[in-house]
Amino acid sequence: MKKINKSIPIRIVRKKVHMRGHHGGAWKVAYADFVTAMMALFIVLWIIGQSKEVKDYVGEYFIDPIAYNQKMKSGVLEKNKGTQLINKLHPKQAEDEIAKFKRLAEKIKENLINKIQVKKLQNQIIIEIVKEGMRIELMESSEAFFFDIGTAKLKPEAEEILSVIAAELRRLPNHIILEGHTDSRPYASTDGYTNFELSSDRANAARRVLIKSGIDFGNIDQVRGYANTMLRNSQNSYDVTNRRISIIVKYEGKGSE
Repeated sequence: MKKINKSIPIRIVRKKVHMRGHHGGAWKVAYADFVTAMMALFIVLWIIGQSKEVKDYVGEYFIDPIAYNQKMKSGVLEKNKGTQLINKLHPKQAEDEIAKFKRLAEKIKENLINKIQVKKLQNQIIIEIVKEGMRIELMESSEAFFFDIGTAKLKPEAEEILSVIAAELRRLPNHIILEGHTDSRPYASTDGYTNFELSSDRANAARRVLIKSGIDFGNIDQVRGYANTMLRNSQNSYDVTNRRISIIVKYEGKGSE
């Protein structure tokens, strides 16, 4: 048996167990990414289940959120819906409606030409077929023929033109939309009155003349004030042609859709 040398000190070795360090907040980032992805998935699934109208609104927001918000302020949310009306008509019905609008446009032009006092304003009156129906636009010039500058007061010539237009429109069952537009010059006001209010007031002034001239009150579907959010001349937002009133005669049979 081997003898133990008691002169040699006994060493007790204690091994240190190194625990793994804290792994930090990386898991929080991963979890946040997961939650975001799930939210995006649910939004996509929700959109897929919506009507085409809702999809159009959502798409319009992501294409141009600033313009969409401006339309929200003006109380207008029917643009996409209205422009799709022609697609809902039977092909023969759509063809008949367009033919009717073309005859109506010629009749209105003819009646306006016969009015000597409004002859000089012919270039300021544009009639065209659009997806929503037939649009009649009264565009201003540098001389401000239709409204006194900065006001919603119609001039006598403008009232006469609207009366001529109403004389033909009142024969039809079609519903009507009135729109007011301005250029980008800010309205000088200290009480919060802006181009949105001005464009709405001008559209309403035109509405009152149309009703006074025989248009059925129930045939007026909407009055829209766009301010400068739908420029006719987008290359020059200060162009006077952007100041205008639009009368849209909708396709028959669609009522106030």
